[in-house]
Amino acid sequence: MSFLGLTPAWITNSFPIIRYVLMFIIALAAITLIVTTLMQESQEGGANAITGTQESYYSQNKGKTKEGVLKKITIAMASIIAISIVLFFITIIVENAF
Repeated sequence: MSFLGLTPAWITNSFPIIRYVLMFIIALAAITLIVTTLMQESQEGGANAITGTQESYYSQNKGKTKEGVLKKITIAMASIIAISIVLFFITIIVENAF
């Protein structure tokens, strides 16, 4: 699409803005990830895996507890960071391709 090294105007105008937005999203998600990780309680239940204890009502409904919600937020923020980083580098590759 590039003719004689001329980059389309929409790429030169929009991609830097998109990268700034992606950097902001990455920073916000990283801070949220750090906070939710620090809020989680440590899981020192290694003996339970060895003894093979039965699942209780509490362990079956972990998703509705504070720990379950924090775990879901942690997974979501890590996914947002990964996707945003990939998109960030795609904008760099596409801009340099023109």
